[in-house]
Amino acid sequence: MLILSKQDAEYVGQIFIDYYSNFDRIDDYLRKVKLEKMAERPASLFGMGPEDDMFQDFTMHPNDMEFVCREMPIYDDYIDIVASQMIQKSIPGKTLKWVVYEKNTNKIVGFIRFGSPTINSKPRNEFLGKPLNTTDKDTMKRFNDSTIMGFNIIPTQPFGFNYLGGKLLAAICTSHYARRTLNKKYNTKYCMFETTSLYGSSKSSSMYDGMKPYLRFIGLTDSDFVPSINDEKYHHLKEWFENKNNGVPLVDAEASSRKLKTQGKMISIIRNSLEKNDSEMLRPFKQCFVDAKNLTERKRQYLGTYGYKNVKEYMNSETDTLEKNVNFDRFELENVITWWKKMATKRYENLQRDGRLRTELEVWSKNQNIDIIR
Repeated sequence: MLILSKQDAEYVGQIFIDYYSNFDRIDDYLRKVKLEKMAERPASLFGMGPEDDMFQDFTMHPNDMEFVCREMPIYDDYIDIVASQMIQKSIPGKTLKWVVYEKNTNKIVGFIRFGSPTINSKPRNEFLGKPLNTTDKDTMKRFNDSTIMGFNIIPTQPFGFNYLGGKLLAAICTSHYARRTLNKKYNTKYCMFETTSLYGSSKSSSMYDGMKPYLRFIGLTDSDFVPSINDEKYHHLKEWFENKNNGVPLVDAEASSRKLKTQGKMISIIRNSLEKNDSEMLRPFKQCFVDAKNLTERKRQYLGTYGYKNVKEYMNSETDTLEKNVNFDRFELENVITWWKKMATKRYENLQRDGRLRTELEVWSKNQNIDIIR
């Protein structure tokens, strides 16, 4: 491994320390990164276009709404002005991206992206009673053919606030319509859907709470993730390290999650170099990453079983047959939407009565002071 001089290690180490010292909470970090990314977007995207396609008729009662999910090329550009977090555009594995429209107005109410789930999950392990045996091909094939994850479940705002739009999108994810679409696309047999909340203890609740039988809370994830340093500093550091490494990149150009792995390599080189040079900066350098990891918090994880009653046994290969629960038909799309309409009606009418209905479209291209935790 590359070892830096004391002077060089302290120079690049201070960049990391200074960067992460700016944040006390995860929303501080997310807001800064989001604003930096939005500033890079072409100004033409902020004119006529994305905002006009978002749902804005807040006189409309939820009982009058109908919905359709469409695969649209606009997904990646449009979701950026809606999501509080930065959206990773390419994730290895399976993927299905939906733009969800209210059919009568033909306006967008949210975005959904399905993808291959993470392999290691403490809450899932506890639900199944044991961790996945990742060395067993049959176990991993069953897992990959049976489990799908919701990476993006993001309502436009204030549709989400006024109508519990996040619950609508999450319920669509757990519907037989979603399951059948994914099965047809990938020739799979999905029976388990999972997702995580964006925030941990920053919020006392999640939009996925109160969604049984469609989703239920199964525990808190472990958090050992360091948020990425911003692009400007990252590119400076990447070039600096490559110069010190005789022009050779720290991570292979074909590697997945290259930025994350490159940052990890930088941190390891700095830490080892500070140790070797007996630098007084070693302790504050290590502490800045302890503090940075604490920003990410432990997320709430939620799981759905599409109305099957023996998913645990099926996932553990104790049976090859999935059995339907008595409420299996509740997961049909029309029944899912009926379930949502009851809750959305109560929410909408209460907000109307109290004068708290929001009517201004909240997108990052128009309003930089929107509530990032929502």
